[in-house]
Amino acid sequence: QVELVESGGGLVQPGGSLRLSCVVSGFTLDYYAIGWFRQVPGKEREGVSCISGSPSKQWYADSVKGRFTISRDNRKKTVYLQMNSLNPEDTAVYYCGAVVQCGTPTSVVGWGQGTQVTVSS
Repeated sequence: QVELVESGGGLVQPGGSLRLSCVVSGFTLDYYAIGWFRQVPGKEREGVSCISGSPSKQWYADSVKGRFTISRDNRKKTVYLQMNSLNPEDTAVYYCGAVVQCGTPTSVVGWGQGTQVTVSS
């Protein structure tokens, strides 16, 4: 069973930083890519970042490029999303998902429960 558990969300001021974690089980990080997605009410869930491959490759949405950094620790089976220079537009529920590939189209084979990120002064 593919399982993913996110953590690290919270309330942060504009310009602040958060580090999200996604702990995976049921597969290795070489088997599926891990994507970070976010969703706000009334909008479609959108891809934020993705990491895949060995050696790994990283992808970022234009809206977060230069501010967010995705990384992985294969030993800990954890994928991280370091989010810097956060702005209110980053407010969303963030989900990690095991995906077939980093790119579109792709299929998500498992989701985490989501973690709320709120950027507000």
